[in-house]
Amino acid sequence: MKKAIVLGATGGVGNPLTAELVKRGIETIAFGRSMTKLNALAEELGRSPLLKLRTGDAFNSEDIIQAAEGADVIFHSANIPYHEMESRLLPLGESVMKAAQRMNARVVVVDGIYPYGRRRMERATEEHPKRPHTRKGKTRLAYEELLFSARWKPRTRPLIARLPDYYGPSAQASYLSVTMEAIAAGKPTAFIGNMTVPREYVYLPDAARMILDIAVQEEAYGQNWHIPGPGVISGRELVRIAQEASGSRKAVIPLGRIGLSLIGLFNPVMKEVVEMLYLTEEPLVLSGEKYERFIGPLSWTPHEKAIKETIQRLMQKQGE
Repeated sequence: MKKAIVLGATGGVGNPLTAELVKRGIETIAFGRSMTKLNALAEELGRSPLLKLRTGDAFNSEDIIQAAEGADVIFHSANIPYHEMESRLLPLGESVMKAAQRMNARVVVVDGIYPYGRRRMERATEEHPKRPHTRKGKTRLAYEELLFSARWKPRTRPLIARLPDYYGPSAQASYLSVTMEAIAAGKPTAFIGNMTVPREYVYLPDAARMILDIAVQEEAYGQNWHIPGPGVISGRELVRIAQEASGSRKAVIPLGRIGLSLIGLFNPVMKEVVEMLYLTEEPLVLSGEKYERFIGPLSWTPHEKAIKETIQRLMQKQGE
């Protein structure tokens, strides 16, 4: 990997991916819609000479090609709001793959666990059956089929890095982001889903490091890869650690189907969360066996340290 472009560079996953690429000395193009946000990212990374900023529309393959300036790897971390996923995810994938085909570039796609549907293994390996029962899960499975289609050049076939739910200072679209931001601000908030059932989360800086470890392996492409977390943790425990870090203990109320359905009358994103609540009740936990076999030992920031770092960074941002 000599040069990379990160689509959605200012997003929750794109931010730490860009930071990790620059940290490893790789020339990197941060691609997004807003130059204001891209400049803020550049400031955060100390205006590294390895980093270039380019604006454009990821739905337009020509924009990607023009911005890429000879990049040999595309990191696709751009995402779609929940309520637009069914109509816009496949066109986005089509645009990225067309650009990669023209550039003869590798593609690293960051995705989640929705295509699996309900849990069928104690720890889901990459061979876990894909039997989605939700609209978003079926859309995500169609997305995978598009990405791995035989119509693309063999070199263009991507690798898909699958993450569980996540948190971190850059997180924007995870179930936890609103909760963490409110705790950091010392405000009462809600927690989406069941707070007593332990679930899997991954800290985004850890995820970025593991994704890069996979992406530098030539033979890793054309496959799914799991990015597991360091162990399950309940919402109650997560909130306790976050509140200790913030010094505030304002109320955190769990939101289930009824509450989300009522909020969904006015908020289209929350309306779409309802069908995914099964993941908070019967969590799917990812196996890291494949990563350990082909890449090396897994290493994480412990939840307690990672949650505290997230809250402290959020407090710092809110005070700026």
